[in-house]
Amino acid sequence: MRKALITAAILGAISPVASAQTSASANPLGTRSGWEIGGQLSDYWYKEPDVGVKIWGPRVGVTGAYTYADAGWYLKMDGRYSYGSLKYEGSGTQDSIPDSLLEIRGVYGKDFMLRSWFSLSPYVGVGYRYLYNDSRGTTSTGAIGYQRYSQYLYAPLGLTSRMSVGGPWVIAPTVEYDYFIKGRQKSKLTDTGLGFSDVINTQNSGYGYRLSIMAENGPWAFGPWMNYWHIGDSDIVPIGMGFGLQEPQNETREFGLEVKYRF
Repeated sequence: MRKALITAAILGAISPVASAQTSASANPLGTRSGWEIGGQLSDYWYKEPDVGVKIWGPRVGVTGAYTYADAGWYLKMDGRYSYGSLKYEGSGTQDSIPDSLLEIRGVYGKDFMLRSWFSLSPYVGVGYRYLYNDSRGTTSTGAIGYQRYSQYLYAPLGLTSRMSVGGPWVIAPTVEYDYFIKGRQKSKLTDTGLGFSDVINTQNSGYGYRLSIMAENGPWAFGPWMNYWHIGDSDIVPIGMGFGLQEPQNETREFGLEVKYRF
């Protein structure tokens, strides 16, 4: 009930977008209307500490966004696709595991021009994260893997500041807390051929946060970023032959660099 009320309040906060004429801000300290495209390189690390499972490796990704800004208010829709060929360590080891991630978000916020060289832009929104991991095959010890599908629904609450540092350059750090609403994990245990059924687990507890520091110059921006998730134990669901499956608590960390172009 508490999560339902919080989610409803967030959705209510982002819904009343004013219908006014679009006007791009010439102020580099303000949020500007337009499209963005970008590229990412990152290092990905996933861990289930209670069972000793680790999945890690480099990833490459593309990003895109559209922002509508007017009279200091803004609405931004952005998306990200990332792919990695990862390593597994747990019941043995396994290499070259395909792992893809898709994320779609919408946020609503306002710019506050506090000084001629400094602004703050808080925002709130809704995000969806989808991850596909294909661990089919056998590990070094003969354990059999399977496909996993992971979905998160969450609410980002963040703050971007912009600081003029001379000439056309602006430094824009962002901090964000991600309120975890619900997770859904599908495990295709039929891939193992051991007689177990496919299963869907539900996750109800967790949180995330994000940090980035972008250097902006006209239409270009680049800089480092970090995403983190901590998700609690899921429910336990029967899989057949008297066994049950639980998604154990896990952590995901991703560190990367991004380059973006606005047009």
